[in-house]
Amino acid sequence: MLAQNPAPTKSDTVYKKIDNYSKDKKFFKFFHKIMFRKKETKRISKKKSTKYINSLQKSFDKNSCKLIRKITIETLDPFGFSAENDKQVPIHKMERFGNMLHLKTKNWTIKNLLLFDENEQLDSLIVKESERLIRSKRYVRSVIIKPIPIPNCADSVDVSVRVLDTWSGIPTGAYSSAKANLELTERNFFGLGHELDLNYIKGFNNSTTNNFGYESKYTVNNVMKTFINTSVSSKNDLNNNTYKTVRFDRPFYSTFTNWAGGMYYDYSVFTQLMTDSNAIIAPQNFKIKTYSIWGAHAFDIFGNQTEFGRTTHLIFATGFSNSAYLEKPSVTYDPIQYSNSSKSVLATIGISSQKFYQDKYLFRFGIVEDIPYGKVFSITGGVENKNKVSRAYFGGRFSYGDYFDFGYLQGTIEVGSFFNNGKTEQSSYKIEANYFTKLFPIGSWKFRQFIKPVLVLGTNRLNTPYDRLNLIDVNGIPGFNSAPLVGTKKFLTTFQTQSYNQKNWYGFNFSPFMNFTFGFLDQGDHTFFNNKMYSQIGIGVLINNNYLVFNSFQISFSYYPSLPIDGSNIIKTNAFQNSNIEYRDFQIGQPGVISYQ
Repeated sequence: MLAQNPAPTKSDTVYKKIDNYSKDKKFFKFFHKIMFRKKETKRISKKKSTKYINSLQKSFDKNSCKLIRKITIETLDPFGFSAENDKQVPIHKMERFGNMLHLKTKNWTIKNLLLFDENEQLDSLIVKESERLIRSKRYVRSVIIKPIPIPNCADSVDVSVRVLDTWSGIPTGAYSSAKANLELTERNFFGLGHELDLNYIKGFNNSTTNNFGYESKYTVNNVMKTFINTSVSSKNDLNNNTYKTVRFDRPFYSTFTNWAGGMYYDYSVFTQLMTDSNAIIAPQNFKIKTYSIWGAHAFDIFGNQTEFGRTTHLIFATGFSNSAYLEKPSVTYDPIQYSNSSKSVLATIGISSQKFYQDKYLFRFGIVEDIPYGKVFSITGGVENKNKVSRAYFGGRFSYGDYFDFGYLQGTIEVGSFFNNGKTEQSSYKIEANYFTKLFPIGSWKFRQFIKPVLVLGTNRLNTPYDRLNLIDVNGIPGFNSAPLVGTKKFLTTFQTQSYNQKNWYGFNFSPFMNFTFGFLDQGDHTFFNNKMYSQIGIGVLINNNYLVFNSFQISFSYYPSLPIDGSNIIKTNAFQNSNIEYRDFQIGQPGVISYQ
């Protein structure tokens, strides 16, 4: 049922004044058309929308085992439409103009993501999983799959799939005295679900080899409904370093799939400054060819009569990789021959159990997000051959996550080591957790607290900077530059407080978030926590406004008390986002050694 027209709010009154003021002034009229959309008088309330989703899930359970007669797919342009409300249509000129520039997702692109088909029995678990797969695509904002009863037909049902696209083209750029770049990312090329990344770089000084560089990548997702993703990428930077990659990959995209695998090829030619034992720095040339191939199969061990049995599998995976150094540094700059050709064969066996629950108000304002929960236990073993020495490898992983009364908690323990003549080499120990609370209200606000600690320990690591830990950005502190700062042990913790303001201020919802990250490195000694603590303090805000055509964006500022290279009291803008904290899934993929980073 649609909500009745509410009494005018303060933001409605302000918006009406802006609307009337802009009508007689050409400049403000043009600005108003670009920035604002007209007031909509009928919307589905948030409470009813949630009940609507739950009722859909129950209706699928009621229609289980019925024959699917017909599947109807409807894709919607990103502006002015709603997947949940079929009566909502664009009412703003700029919305219609934006939709005219947008190519909708092809119906068969969505159909290829469905795990069910016509003339099959309806399986409620498969339908819900199909909805999750569609929602996981970056070019989709929301999706609703619902059953349509057929009059006078009790044993059959039609299925409707309604998908709301998101704006998929994202241009970005940057400029400095040394270089400038212009980047374009298209996540839904011609509505095919393909991804295109282009980046053009221009240099302005004579310190680089080239005056321009480029990066390009094209990805074909779900080739012919096989869920095989194919990508080709090429890069040539301002120093004439070249990188080319081809990848074929089919992960365990769902707990209902039984096989996975992939192939990977990489060709790299680059120059890197290295230091010898006499502290002499000189450029060293690299030319590397790397390829790998792997495959995995999931076996049912608890039958397929219950949801637990269908989402829990015994998985066996094996893989082979080869790295050939066609050109490498001299022994003077690489005395232990770390940069040398190697081959490895690894196999993993383990039990994986994974399901998802839906929640809102995590990293996005009011958008449904899928949170994995379950458990995985696996062991990995194999052999590596490098520098004419064969070493055995053995490692294990245990991960568990669930939603408890006190919130969502996920923990992972990983251990791995090479063995050479009865001695351990390059051992790694990693413990990490990911926790966030339930939504808790304070007045008209709602809050979540996120905490993510990570402890990485290494023993008997090789004496080279390449076999050391750091605190750089993605593996450490957002926006942090600490290339000279390395160690064999690392402790890192991130706290993030996210708020969601249910009230609005003149039509705007402001959801501030605060992030605090700190980390330690042992830096070659055994004091660990007695070493200097490096940290980042960040504040940001997620801004939403239903009147705006682009109704959600965020800005952030980071403060760094001390940076090894840049100095002290540094402030950076947009160095992190509220979605920087990520949770891991509970699947088993390509066998590999524990990531030491």
